[in-house]
Amino acid sequence: MKLIDCPRDAMQGWPTFIPTAQKIAYLNTLLRVGFDTLDFGSFVSAKAIPQLADTAEALAGLDLAQSHTRLLAIVANLRGAETAAQHPQIRYIGFPLSVSETFQLRNTNKTIAEALIDVTRIQELCARTGQQQVVYLSMGFGNPYNDPWSPDILGEFTQQLDELGVRIVALSDTIGASTPATIAPPFRELTAAFPHIEFGAHLHTTPASWREKVQAAYQAGCRRFDGALGGYGGCPMAADQLTGNMPTERLIEFSAEKGEQLGLNPEALAEAMHLNQQIFAGGH
Repeated sequence: MKLIDCPRDAMQGWPTFIPTAQKIAYLNTLLRVGFDTLDFGSFVSAKAIPQLADTAEALAGLDLAQSHTRLLAIVANLRGAETAAQHPQIRYIGFPLSVSETFQLRNTNKTIAEALIDVTRIQELCARTGQQQVVYLSMGFGNPYNDPWSPDILGEFTQQLDELGVRIVALSDTIGASTPATIAPPFRELTAAFPHIEFGAHLHTTPASWREKVQAAYQAGCRRFDGALGGYGGCPMAADQLTGNMPTERLIEFSAEKGEQLGLNPEALAEAMHLNQQIFAGGH
């Protein structure tokens, strides 16, 4: 089981700017915890996400020598990917591809067809740089726009990504719409149909529903999970204020119950939780 902690997702919509030095201290602590991957920042328009305009500065302050954790940065277009590719410390370049045409237009001002051109070019870029693209299928568990959704549609998208050579695909619960009934069938079908692709779950949840969601994905074959300490961030479009990112500490709890060996550093985790509360508590 792989855990991807996503401070980027927790930070990106935060209303007050988190000082770069504070970000660096938090990220360095998370690197010491020992997660498989850290979704640490993004290379997108500073106008769109001002909170992460300092991603390159934050990256320069990271102590990567003592950590086996790999870095992931999110981009929204080829230009962002080209910026990310200039930093060989970044192992993964993440791109959000929506299965909802309406959301793709709202999120990146592109159609799905145009976004797939970006995916193709980013894949070509990664082949040159030795990095790896992670494609997030956003609105992966349904959407509020009445756009078509089904496990078959997710399969059609994955087939296109497979033909391009994409090997990590994360189903993303953009608005907290997922339930066990919409989580289990896609993972069950996709993991069987594409055994050479690593499928991830980027789930959003209320405090009461986290376990049933993780359990549904795990039982259906998913072994890659995204979370954010404290459950902060995640769901700007959700009407329910309690809906946020899957809390990483809950994923750790679940993995322990399943006998999964994560090899995390408990002292660093405790320190990261403390810093997390200093940054986010009081404004959630």
